[in-house]
Amino acid sequence: MTSPDRTVTARPTILICDDHPVVRCGIRTLLAEERYDVVGEAADLAGTVEQVDRHRPTVLLLDLSFLGTISLGILPTVRAVSPGTRVLMLTMHNDLDSARQSLAAGAHGFLPKDAAAEELVAAVDALAAGGRYLDPALGAALLDRPDDPDGALSRREREVLGLIADGLTHHQIADELGLSVRTIEAQRASIKVKLGVSRRAELISYARRLRLTTTGGER
Repeated sequence: MTSPDRTVTARPTILICDDHPVVRCGIRTLLAEERYDVVGEAADLAGTVEQVDRHRPTVLLLDLSFLGTISLGILPTVRAVSPGTRVLMLTMHNDLDSARQSLAAGAHGFLPKDAAAEELVAAVDALAAGGRYLDPALGAALLDRPDDPDGALSRREREVLGLIADGLTHHQIADELGLSVRTIEAQRASIKVKLGVSRRAELISYARRLRLTTTGGER
């Protein structure tokens, strides 16, 4: 007799790195109730790198500040030892500068520690699926600053955003800028994270506010 085929799907793995035991315990309890395997914890930066190397987690939940030390400096090492790990920064510093610094350093998501439990789950879901996540309040704050005074978008990202607003496809934008389609897709993903938007209509609206479209005059 032939047994029926069964597909076994591995549960996404989570590593929690925070210097407060109560915070780690709370997150572990919450995510254990979801479809995640919490494979480890770390209370300092050295332990974080060691645990990442050992477990190669799907998602790393990383406190932005360990005993007063900003943790962004370990992100290159995390990428080197586990390129597939997605990093969600958790922080009490819920401000635009901290968010931008985290994203620029290579984090894939940014969330304040006082976020609701369901928002943390949504953020982990997004990163586990290969996406990104930015606290909605910060996304709204970015949209409220149409002049982009702090340069949320790089020059290349502004070019890509303008071409998206002009209706070009990823392939057409790649041809226009002499880049690969994969690079354009990555640029678009980065733009959506930095602006805190998810829909094409929102990207177009932001491009028009910044006058990045052909009719807007900047390009």
